[in-house]
Amino acid sequence: MQNYNLHTHSIYSDGKSQPREIVEEAVRQGLTTLGFSEHSPLPFDNNFSVKQADMPRYVAEIAQLKAEFKDKIDLYCGLEADYLTGVSEPFAVTKERYHLDYLIGGVHLVVDKVPEPVEGPALSENIWFIDGPKWEVYDEGLQKFFNGDIRRAVRRFFEQSNEMIENEQFDIIAHFDKIKMHNRDRYFHEDEPWYRKLALETLDLIREKGLVMEINTRGIYKKRYNGFYPSPWLMEEACKMGVPAIISADAHHFSEITLEFSAAEEALKQAGYRSVVNFKNGRFIEIGL
Repeated sequence: MQNYNLHTHSIYSDGKSQPREIVEEAVRQGLTTLGFSEHSPLPFDNNFSVKQADMPRYVAEIAQLKAEFKDKIDLYCGLEADYLTGVSEPFAVTKERYHLDYLIGGVHLVVDKVPEPVEGPALSENIWFIDGPKWEVYDEGLQKFFNGDIRRAVRRFFEQSNEMIENEQFDIIAHFDKIKMHNRDRYFHEDEPWYRKLALETLDLIREKGLVMEINTRGIYKKRYNGFYPSPWLMEEACKMGVPAIISADAHHFSEITLEFSAAEEALKQAGYRSVVNFKNGRFIEIGL
């Protein structure tokens, strides 16, 4: 089973465990590599991203743990960078400022159009939050921002993802079809041609930019979705395109760092994959399944 995880959240963002607790559990489980990837700072109050003022302390703590555990595990410090059209700081600027090892790019917040240059509540009130534990928030945003037009809403999610892929510099793309999570087959089905066209266009951009595609297991073990991000049919298409893959727990507690990894490996094998990648000394290396 894959014995490393690069998608990890601690108390610095919306995780529930201290970094040290997570590292100790990773060592106990025999992991070779662990990467921290807090949600990047955002210019409005929220309860899920690391605060800008806490970034130096976050980076310093991971550096201290890296030195302390250097003989037991490879530790890396990154971010899961949230992309919002016209709002988020360029990823490369953030990475250079804090000397981060890698970046995971993701879309959790959708804006229907480029917002006016406002900050605080006025900005956050114009963003559709597609993630989190409550499907009601997804439904309310769909009505508020898109008048219930699911095709327009899903298209905007993929458009924003495409903007991120084309314009930002990062290494791994997070749960790139997560728009389906709270849908629960109520508004659309994945076999509808319009949906598949949008998802495949994004996947082709992932291939073109040479990004690593994560296979995210969080939906399954949190019982918010009955499968992986991305779905098996997208894994098959990605394999045909030669898109490298990595399994990620998207852990928010030390007990989650390898949950459903065996099932994810089997899904990748079924899709045709014979290897995944790991991060080591600033580059991705291929590991056989």
